[in-house]
Amino acid sequence: MHTTTRSTRGAVTLGLLLGAAALAAPGKHAPPKKPLPVVRAEPSTTHPAALSRYPAQLPLAEKVEGEQKHKNALVRDVTFAGLDASDRMRAYVVQPAGRGPYAGLLYVHWLGDPETTNRKQFLDDAVVMASQGVVSVLVDAMWSEPGWYAKRTYETDYERSVQQVQRLRRALDLLVAQPGVDPKRIGFVGHDFGAMYGALMGAVDGRPRAYVFMAANPHFSTWYMLGKRQPKDPDAYVKQMSVLDPTRYLPELSPAPVFFQFATKDRYVSAKEADEIYASAGEPKLERRYPTDHGLELKRGAQDRFQWLQRQLELRR
Repeated sequence: MHTTTRSTRGAVTLGLLLGAAALAAPGKHAPPKKPLPVVRAEPSTTHPAALSRYPAQLPLAEKVEGEQKHKNALVRDVTFAGLDASDRMRAYVVQPAGRGPYAGLLYVHWLGDPETTNRKQFLDDAVVMASQGVVSVLVDAMWSEPGWYAKRTYETDYERSVQQVQRLRRALDLLVAQPGVDPKRIGFVGHDFGAMYGALMGAVDGRPRAYVFMAANPHFSTWYMLGKRQPKDPDAYVKQMSVLDPTRYLPELSPAPVFFQFATKDRYVSAKEADEIYASAGEPKLERRYPTDHGLELKRGAQDRFQWLQRQLELRR
């Protein structure tokens, strides 16, 4: 969560990722040696019913707006149907060369640098992952709209949050619909708001088998109430939004493994908040903290994500 300009995120090369040492497990929170199966839980009666509803039968109506070839991948700029036929969502689909079966990854960006507060943020990562047999979908979230944070209203935050979770499920539909994607090897990577909404999506959907959450805050209201402008009734607003707090949903991702990445110099996620959100997740889980800020733009962080996903999604070696 960041509303001022940041330096553009640097590209991570395949050589840097493949040349890194294996990710060491800090302390007792070691990742499992073999990926665990995901058990789809029944919808929770404690969650808003709207979170579990979305137009799963609506045709995706995918339309290619442009494409670019890379050595190991084809990047397609697409639109597709969101909550209805007129609700067009935007995404990149990164397709590996060759034939499947492929693993799949859904990436959801942060709210930060205007240049990467959209589907572009993880594009370099997705191209690298394509070389390992991964199809990726990188979707524009609601906060990709220029000036979104200032233009949103407290009266609609809850409703739009529910819709965002529904739209992420549509993005997951787009991913699973890609030719050659193995629905049993689906992962999720989200940063900032992308991580927080991804936790809700995973809890009500159940398809991803591994999650990477970067710089997530345990409470939506903490970020939505930044700044001088406040809701008319702050206590009522916090209570309303607390129904969607990621800490309520993270336990339901288990037994899917979760990898948390935090920054030690993060002005938007304190050490206490990082502890809270990590503690709320079930096992198996892993965390790593990096000596950087909220952007988590260290090459080491990208390397760690790559290696962890390589194991969990059984990628090419």
